Amino acid sequence: MGYGLVVLSAGCSGLLSFCFLAVSIGTDYWYIIDVNKPNYTDSAELSSYSGLWRINEGSNKSSVIPSFTANMSALSDVERHLLKLHKAVVIILPLGLVLLVFGWIFGLVSSLACSPKLLTGTAFYFLICSLFTVTGVSLYIEYSNKAMEEFQRVVAPKELAYVKVSFGWSFIMTWISFALELAAGLLLLLAAKIIQMRGRYDCGIAVTL
Repeated sequence: MGYGLVVLSAGCSGLLSFCFLAVSIGTDYWYIIDVNKPNYTDSAELSSYSGLWRINEGSNKSSVIPSFTANMSALSDVERHLLKLHKAVVIILPLGLVLLVFGWIFGLVSSLACSPKLLTGTAFYFLICSLFTVTGVSLYIEYSNKAMEEFQRVVAPKELAYVKVSFGWSFIMTWISFALELAAGLLLLLAAKIIQMRGRYDCGIAVTL
């Protein structure tokens, strides 16, 4: 596998990881609650889907999640814990998105310079970006599970039989972004190895001559 193809693949992976993460952060299909009551014509109005910033209920109702504006003193311990988890998610994931922009720039510079040290440093930078993404996703899973536990506590068991919950495509796109960040980092490590091997080969030829 040639150096040019490896760094091109790494660049595409880094760019796609940014695009997938940006779309997932900006869309509202992270968590879906689907209510399907038999003999109830307006079941769709009871369903909802939510993202990092908004909760959409029924066909028209939308509300912003007040992670930074809520009056914490008026909330229960569980509600405060949920908001803290959500606040961490909406800080970590956008921060990871910003870091990806610099990672792509560093990758471009290091690949043009053909420097093994720069390529290795950029590779580890992308791996650190992937840690931000997987940490944000893990916190969101914990947040969703805690919210569902609280929902199950206040809703009658017979009503829960009609409720189906699932993670949506926005959530899945974040995992794809994480995988692409890992791929970009590993490909840059491979590119650094190719440059090192090429240098040894050129050195060996020079000694032979």
